[in-house]
Amino acid sequence: MPIAVTALVAGAIGAGPVIAAVQGGPALPERTAEQLLADALRAAETGPRPMSGTLLQTASFGLPGLPQTAAPGGSTSPAALLAGSHELKVWYGGENKIRLALAGRMSETDLIVSGDQAWLWESAGNTATRIKGDLTPDKHATEAPKALPTATTPQQLAQEVLERVEDGTAIGVTANEKVAGRDAYQLTLAPKDASSLVKEVKVALDGETFVPLRVQVYAKSAAEPAFEVGFTSVAFTPPAPENFTFTPPPGATVKEQSLNELGREMGADPQERREKGEELKGDVKTVGEGWTTVAVVPFSVEDLTAKPAEGDGAESETAAATAEALLKSATPISGPWGSGKVIQTKLVSALLTDDGRLLVGAVTPEKLAEAAGRK
Repeated sequence: MPIAVTALVAGAIGAGPVIAAVQGGPALPERTAEQLLADALRAAETGPRPMSGTLLQTASFGLPGLPQTAAPGGSTSPAALLAGSHELKVWYGGENKIRLALAGRMSETDLIVSGDQAWLWESAGNTATRIKGDLTPDKHATEAPKALPTATTPQQLAQEVLERVEDGTAIGVTANEKVAGRDAYQLTLAPKDASSLVKEVKVALDGETFVPLRVQVYAKSAAEPAFEVGFTSVAFTPPAPENFTFTPPPGATVKEQSLNELGREMGADPQERREKGEELKGDVKTVGEGWTTVAVVPFSVEDLTAKPAEGDGAESETAAATAEALLKSATPISGPWGSGKVIQTKLVSALLTDDGRLLVGAVTPEKLAEAAGRK
């Protein structure tokens, strides 16, 4: 798990506005916050509807010394998604009919799924990979306690945020937003606990379908969203069938791999992740609740700085370099619980203790230290 801090911190973070909302007069019927919460959760429970659109995500951790390989715009790798703006095009035609296209500065990566056929197209290497075997999600994946949102689409992220609404949340609503050309309601959720690094979360809901169109996360003492993901264009109509067909272009390298083989090649073996997840499952716990939940994971500096094995690929090397840069920005901290190093961004803090624990949450370092004392 050499990229654990990177993966956990990536769930919440950054700086810089992305999508400007056009303000105007109220165009939608008034609804209470309670009604909108119920509408949003009901829409999520019914599942996604056929649609297509373009998503824009912005993230900037504000951490010094990130390696050049993780610079924004230069790659479509997970490490590159830690900074800058990234565009994702999506087409959804129903179960087992989906296409995702992630564009980099000089390349594009496409995943096309249609029935039992799946292709991964990587323009940078002029390579088309037919994914063989079971295409269903990994049923053995560990459901670790969530101290941070882990989703990246507006629908998934909004559902995680809305499920956290509790007595410790101040809720507001407006009905005059415009997102991707559509009239939208906007829910504003603000934690009341001062130890949360989150100032507020704004969720824009489509006025007709109540599908989340945009989620903005604001850090304290910041006028602009620290993290934002939302549609710049969207249509709730079935995409044309040709969007789900793919034929490798002339001259392309064509190969066939299973999901596990593809994962190993990209330095992210699903089997290995599952085995390590099962090892940790009984030890992972959370401290606190709601906005100030802290995840506690058995971990060590040696795990974080472990060099990738030969053949793990460039992505693993980039992740290791990013993790090393994060450690260099860490600040020593100590207390009755012991000592360690703390890393803080605008929205997330992470504490690596010398006794082998990793504590992560959207909270102040003081809150992490308090959690570290509760063994």
